[in-house]
Amino acid sequence: MPSDPRALQNQLLAALPAAEFEHFSSLLEPVEMAAGEVLYESGGQLQHVYFPTTAIVSLLYVLENGSTAEIAMVGNEGILGISLFMGGETTPSRAVVQRAGQAWRLRADLIKLEFNRAGPLLRLLLRYTQALITQMMQTAVCNRHHGVEQQVCRWLLLRLDRMSGQSLSMTQELIANLLGVRREGVTEAAGRLQRLGLIRYSRGRIEVLDRAGLEHAACECYRVVKHEFDRLLPPPPAEAGAGGTGYHGRSP
Repeated sequence: MPSDPRALQNQLLAALPAAEFEHFSSLLEPVEMAAGEVLYESGGQLQHVYFPTTAIVSLLYVLENGSTAEIAMVGNEGILGISLFMGGETTPSRAVVQRAGQAWRLRADLIKLEFNRAGPLLRLLLRYTQALITQMMQTAVCNRHHGVEQQVCRWLLLRLDRMSGQSLSMTQELIANLLGVRREGVTEAAGRLQRLGLIRYSRGRIEVLDRAGLEHAACECYRVVKHEFDRLLPPPPAEAGAGGTGYHGRSP
């Protein structure tokens, strides 16, 4: 299909120089992602990479007893399926759509071809991979050393960074499953954050009332992850003042 300006909603695609974007975006296929849809299973052969625009996807580690815990989330800042261009064909994690929305996908053979061209896309994807690894490492540290309330704050902030608006539909049970903690702990944490005036929670919807206060209540893990993404990747188009033209003209 011809290049589509909607692809600029993904920050990695928008970061490509104009000529690279025109070439690369013509290879992409638009897809709709439904909440709960499984894009990859642990150990499964990867057929595509995905560039989310409005969808958000959780990368989950699945234990032998079926329990899961989120190790990272990917939204409009990134790409799903890094194993394909990092030399592997499978991934140990399960990718599940957390928030329904749109994405662009690219066949496995095409992403390998583009990566091996060793152009701007290669450098951009390697820097994103480093940022994603930081998120995974910090998630492991946070789950081991910080309380449920701080984990909930970190998770909410990471989610907000990958969407527009300040409210999200999410049950406490689902948050508990993603964090790998008991639901009672999430209920207690959400109740305290609500009493502090940081969020409003009602019937599976969480509205953030005080973003700055939520950041203050979070542990350093959120700030470490955000700093690494900000350091390694270009800012969103609105911050870059691109006026709808993405980051074209900047060297990634």
